[in-house]
Amino acid sequence: MKASTFQTLIVGSLCLAVSGLSGGLYNQYQRVTELENANAQRLQTLDTLQRDSSTLMDAQEKLQYALKDLKQMVDTGEQQANTLDPMLDQWAQEIQELRDGLADRATEADMIALRARLEHVEQQLLDIKTQPPLPPPTPSSAKPNKAARAKPVPLSPPFSMLGVESRGGERFLAVSPPDSRSLTDIRLLHNGEQLGTWQLKALEPNAAIFTVPTQPDQTVQLP
Repeated sequence: MKASTFQTLIVGSLCLAVSGLSGGLYNQYQRVTELENANAQRLQTLDTLQRDSSTLMDAQEKLQYALKDLKQMVDTGEQQANTLDPMLDQWAQEIQELRDGLADRATEADMIALRARLEHVEQQLLDIKTQPPLPPPTPSSAKPNKAARAKPVPLSPPFSMLGVESRGGERFLAVSPPDSRSLTDIRLLHNGEQLGTWQLKALEPNAAIFTVPTQPDQTVQLP
């Protein structure tokens, strides 16, 4: 074999070897590039997962704080309820007591009747004040009968008697100052109570009996 022919075979073999090696290297390069791209995608996916995980952790932390605040609100609401329940019971009891007290007091009809009676008494007092004075007694009537026993002169009470009022089955004598025309000055006297030096001893159907110091019992007719 000629030397030129052998050299040509050697060069051809080397070219084939280099071509095969270059193809293999290129394939390895593409494989490495694909692996790098896949790794980059995995890293990007990992970063996205990490961000999502951080967001979830933040949301979980906020939810825990919200649950803690809600529990505190519930505990506070229970404490307020425990405090308000006795207060509501007390208020309900006080309202019921007020209702019972109002039921025991005089009704509006009683006040209207009492006002009408007072106006009637005031008119009677005005009529009495406007009447002319009585004429002086004649000498014959002015002479006392020495044989007859002297009778005590009845006293006039230092107040005006308006009538008798009933409260809870008890009878009270309604009185007021002589010159008063105000309802606020009216006073109800029960047996044993007194106004000034006059003490109410008893209430009869048509009269009131008073005890006055140093005087006999005074009987005053009711209006």
